[in-house]
Amino acid sequence: MSTAEKYLRPEVIRQVARLDLRAKFIVQGFLTGLHNSPLQGASVEFSEHRKYVPGDDLKDLDWNVYAKTGRYYVKKYRAETNMMGYLVMDLSKSMGYTYRQELTKFEYGICLAAALAYMMIHQQDPVGLVTFDTKLRTVLPPKSKRSQLGTMLSVLANLQPTGETDIAGALNQVAALARGKALVMLFSDLLTDPPEVIRSLYRLRHAGHEVILFHILDEAEVHFPFTGRIEFEDPESDDKLQVNADGIKDDYLAGLAEFREQFKRECGLANVDYVPMDTSVGFDKALLEYLVTRTRRFG
Repeated sequence: MSTAEKYLRPEVIRQVARLDLRAKFIVQGFLTGLHNSPLQGASVEFSEHRKYVPGDDLKDLDWNVYAKTGRYYVKKYRAETNMMGYLVMDLSKSMGYTYRQELTKFEYGICLAAALAYMMIHQQDPVGLVTFDTKLRTVLPPKSKRSQLGTMLSVLANLQPTGETDIAGALNQVAALARGKALVMLFSDLLTDPPEVIRSLYRLRHAGHEVILFHILDEAEVHFPFTGRIEFEDPESDDKLQVNADGIKDDYLAGLAEFREQFKRECGLANVDYVPMDTSVGFDKALLEYLVTRTRRFG
């Protein structure tokens, strides 16, 4: 089985391809409808007229209107452009965890990224890949060629989540890399201190980028199915802790709810899409539900 077939099965392609990504990911001030942007500039698509004001470029004057009315009007256009996307993948060691699911959090993220990359490339939208731990490990510039999907999956298939992570630092570097306004899609379990990550999300939005945060947690991290005395190990520090699972379950679930709610609240304030993911839910079903929800929001 090829890398692409492993992570993007034909039946998944058929389901996801029914949804028009242009209707789902609307980059404000950059993309509306079918690649029609409210940005004014040179384009093949005429929009409307407005009165000339001093400082307007004379080459945009509509002399036909002047001949008929004796008044100066400027042609306005809609700039036609492609949506540029960046898939940003966390390589922290914790992303390699699974309790009893077929896919680790990292592999689950690859499946999500593959589906989104397929949709964008299918529509000739350029998409690139960034992987990181404590620093950027891979940077594939956005391209819309069909071969880009295979290239990205090949890179991801040969990577292993190891070590610690610096999500905020990676997002700040992505902000510096991105040309113009872009769609940044982050795949991470966010197992780090939230404040710096939240600040980096605000920086991306302040720069005009659209951001989607896929918060991927393992089924065991979400539902805590453990009982009795059990030993937990921190995958990034190798520290171990023995606990009575029954005694800490309620506190753990309450802490997790608060952790997710913090990201949900701050992302809402920053106008960032926060998408909690549970690896016990098929990635194709989870992604479709999110896209449908987004479609309804933007009409």
